[in-house]
Order: sequence, then C-alpha cells, then structure tokens
Amino acid sequence: MALTIPRSDIDLWSEEVIRSPYESYRRLRDLGPAVWLEQYQTYAVARYDDVYEALHDHEAFSSGSGVALNEQLNQKMKGSALVSDPPYHDHVRGVMAKPLTPKALRQHREDFQRLADELVDHLLERGSFDAVVDFAQLFPLSVVPDLLGWPSEGRSEFLAWASAGFNALGPMNERARADIPVLAGMWVFMADIVQPGKLRPGSWGADLVEAAGQGTISKQLLPALIGDYLVPSLDTTVSALTSAMLLLGRHPEQWRAVREDHSLIPNVLNEVIRYETPIRSLARTLTRDRELSGVVLPAGARALMMYGSANRDERHWDSPDDFDVRRSNANSHVGFGHGIHGCVGQGLARLEGHALLTSLANKVETIEVGEPEYRVHNTIRAISALPATLKA
Repeated sequence: MALTIPRSDIDLWSEEVIRSPYESYRRLRDLGPAVWLEQYQTYAVARYDDVYEALHDHEAFSSGSGVALNEQLNQKMKGSALVSDPPYHDHVRGVMAKPLTPKALRQHREDFQRLADELVDHLLERGSFDAVVDFAQLFPLSVVPDLLGWPSEGRSEFLAWASAGFNALGPMNERARADIPVLAGMWVFMADIVQPGKLRPGSWGADLVEAAGQGTISKQLLPALIGDYLVPSLDTTVSALTSAMLLLGRHPEQWRAVREDHSLIPNVLNEVIRYETPIRSLARTLTRDRELSGVVLPAGARALMMYGSANRDERHWDSPDDFDVRRSNANSHVGFGHGIHGCVGQGLARLEGHALLTSLANKVETIEVGEPEYRVHNTIRAISALPATLKA
C-alpha cells in the first residue's frame, strides 16, 4: 500500500529560506520522499535517491510542459532544449551540443588558461577586490559572448537577462514579475539577433542560424535556442565561481591541499557545486502515476526536483555539511542535473572553473574572504558581493 504524502507549509521562496536554505531542506527530506507544498501546488522531491531516479525517468517526469513553476514562462520557453521531451529534445540537443563536446572544447583550453592567468595576475596586483564582479562575473563575460559570436551591442545586458531568465523559473511571485520586462527586452533582442549576418560567422550562434536556414531546426525556435546557450552559461557559472572563492577562503587547509596536489582541481569544482548548488531546483510534470520510494505522485501533478537539497542529503553523503575537496564521490552530485536533461554546457563550465582554479593554485598562497551578501533570487544560489584578497 502506498504511503501517505506529507504536507508542509515551508516556503522555499521566502527571503529567509533563500538566504539560508539548508535547514528547511533537511526538514523536507525528513518528512518523506515527496512533500506536498500547498502554497505552490507542487510536490517537493528533496532526497538524493528520489531526485536521481526522477531525473532518469524523463517519460514519467516530463520537461515538455515546462520546468518553471508558472505557466507564463513555460509557454514562452516551449521548443527550447530545456522545455522539451524526446524525440524532439534529442534532435535539438544534438544540434546545440556540437560545439560543447569534449573534443570541440579542447581547442579553447589554452585561450581559457591564458585569460585565467591574466585575470589572476591582475587581481594579485590589486590585492583586494569583489569576488563577484571582478572575478566570477568577469571571466564568463570575457569568453561566452565571443563564443556565441555576439556583436558589441547587447553585451551589457547579458547578466541582467541571465538573472531574469532564472528568476522567472520560480513561482510567479513579486521577484519574477519584476523581471518580466527585462525578459521581454531580451526576447525582442533575441528575435533580431538571429537574423542572418548578425552573429559572427563560424560562432556557435551563427551555426544555429545556419542550421535553421538549412531546415535542420525551426527558425521560429532560434531565439529560444540562442537563449539556451546564453542564460545557463552565466548565472550558474558566476554562482559556482563565487562559491569556490568563498569556500576556499574559509577553508585554508583545503586550499593548501589543492595547492600541493593540482590533481584535486576537478574534484574541487564538483565539491563546490555539491556544497553550494547553483540551481536550487527545477520542476517536472508527471505524465502518469509514478511511485517514488513508496509514495505515488499522481499524473498531471508538478514535482520540484530539489538539486540543492539532494546534494546535502545525509542518506547519500557522509558529513554532507562539511566542505571536503578530497570527497571521493563528489562527482555524483546532481548540480548539473542528470539524465537526458543533464546540463549541455557543463563541459564549458568545467573548462572555465578548471582554468581559474589552476591559475589560482599556481599563483596564490592565501585567499582571504569577508562576509558574503546573498542575493534573494528565485532559482540561483547567488552571492551579490564578496570582499576578497589574494596573496601570492
């Protein structure tokens, strides 16, 4: 017999929970495999094994009806790789993934390392700086627009567009509504930028436009697909890079271990993403009744995949609230999603993170950080300011 699904009045989008979410996550995990959130009319799936299982059953936990907690954005995003199911999803992801394969990204490794070295040298000269603006934002903004083939106009709006895109993935609360005009401006710009000749020939964006011209993908979907490249490549990476600076600054013994053994660098990034998961959660829609660990979620219901909670689940992780660069299973985190909707751009994010961590490990003995200021955002675990000092 199926277990009764518990209910909770925990408000995952309250300012208090957004700033300090982990105790609320633990309470939801302790309540059961799924918890009904009446205020948002959704089931919260907070345990690691259940999130992992759901992400690997795209037929029952569908993305095609949307991954946001509001219909306005779900309708607008239809046709993007994120809001789609097979077979269409496989087709469009295949087109988008060509420049993001390990082989394709390898050609950028030397350039990324050179840019990382230049940035760290500059920050060492400065001494003190804001780790968000001067480090975590600056690096993605120095590489992503050029890869997309973006002209000079519009670049100043990238961060605002990325933030608004993720903010609107939550419930249609005051924060999401405030960003709708920003998104509207982005969609107008995207519709214009995908006209032939606007993006640099040979760039990722121009290749998508060319694919549309050949009939491989629909021209009507081009703005959404360009958005799929742009929006996820910024805010999530900024979040992870800022958290890396914060955590390594707060744990000098861990930083010492990384400096002494550079082979830990890939694991450091995985542990950062596990510990402070950039995307807290995204939704799925049940296409049929589906059992999860003894509870049955009904067809038509919405289920929230709580990545940030799953990555702190004591049922899966030993001492999950400890930051440990040597954690042996850090790479099993679900911070990039999993299954067919695993982040298509995670290779790019890793390339950026590994370049910066390598440069820091080569050049920096001491990382000092102040108190972070957290940004109240519907989807991203976001720090708005972090004083930092690097010493050679």
